[in-house]
Amino acid sequence: MIELLKDTRKNMMTGVSYMIPFVVAGGILLALSVLLSGNASVPDKGWLADIANIGITGLGMMVPILSGYIAFSMVDRPGLAPGIIGGLIASNIGAGFLGGILSGIVAGVVVFYLKKIKLPSSLRSLGPIFIIPLFGTLIVGVLMYGVIGQPIAALMTALTKWLESMGTGNLVVLGLVLGAMIASDMGGPINKVAFSFGSAMVGTINPATGLPSATALTIMAGIGAAICIPPLAMGLATIVAPKKFTVEERNSGKAAIVMGLVGISEGAIPFAAADPLRCIPANMIGSAIGAAIAMVLGAGNPAPWGGWIVAPVAQNPLVYILGTVVGSVITAGIVIALKKPIADEDVQAVALDDDFDLDIEIM
Repeated sequence: MIELLKDTRKNMMTGVSYMIPFVVAGGILLALSVLLSGNASVPDKGWLADIANIGITGLGMMVPILSGYIAFSMVDRPGLAPGIIGGLIASNIGAGFLGGILSGIVAGVVVFYLKKIKLPSSLRSLGPIFIIPLFGTLIVGVLMYGVIGQPIAALMTALTKWLESMGTGNLVVLGLVLGAMIASDMGGPINKVAFSFGSAMVGTINPATGLPSATALTIMAGIGAAICIPPLAMGLATIVAPKKFTVEERNSGKAAIVMGLVGISEGAIPFAAADPLRCIPANMIGSAIGAAIAMVLGAGNPAPWGGWIVAPVAQNPLVYILGTVVGSVITAGIVIALKKPIADEDVQAVALDDDFDLDIEIM
């Protein structure tokens, strides 16, 4: 087990290298559809909606691919099916990219031990293409639903109740909490709790004015600012300190900036997945501070969305943008300070053998 897990970082980098094209293709298409629609929301009609759906589909493949190729790096091709299906389950239960990393590692471990089982010679050729994928997928799926799914559901319920109990008396504390939650898993369960909390408040109309309350707009401004800080910060960091990022990361940093401007926080996931211990805390700190600045200085956001695309409809738009800039600079600075220059062997992308040989022996 120790021998298998000692290369966890390399395995995660392999998963990230295969995931990046899905993030870039899906994220940019979704960003373009939002930009061209002129509204701070995903278009739901016409050809722009089709482009948005293509982008959403691409982003939806991100976690399964990450999980699958982590398992692939650990145990080769027999790990692909359990890893990819486990990653899709992670997405379905709301575990986000952190759940995808976990499912990939679990799939690798499960398949590693399944491969050690000695099969009769008549069944040996079926092991890597039938027996191991079948039972590996079953075991990983049961673990994802039975062991991981329930705690995540309980966590989301508890976090929602906690936010509702906090009140709005201290905007600094609320802004720090919401910003950190938004950036913690970038689309995962904690992010969704905070975003749903803000969206629900914006959707609650004051009967006297026919508009959301000023507090609701303030809360959504903090959330909107926090959403775009991780991808903007990662893109900024790749520009300021390119030697601390791989070639793939530098390229995806440009796409991350575009995604950040239109409020797609998933643009930062490749960086967080490759280096979670440095990037996730940095994202949380910068987003917490940026959200608090936007809220305390009086920004308001009537759109249940984030990024600079909502600035034209925001109250005090310059304050809103200031929060995103300050948060992005802080996160980028922390990441640059913590990361070391990339070694030559880490810069090279992992290449997949184009040949897929099936050695099937009919007995």
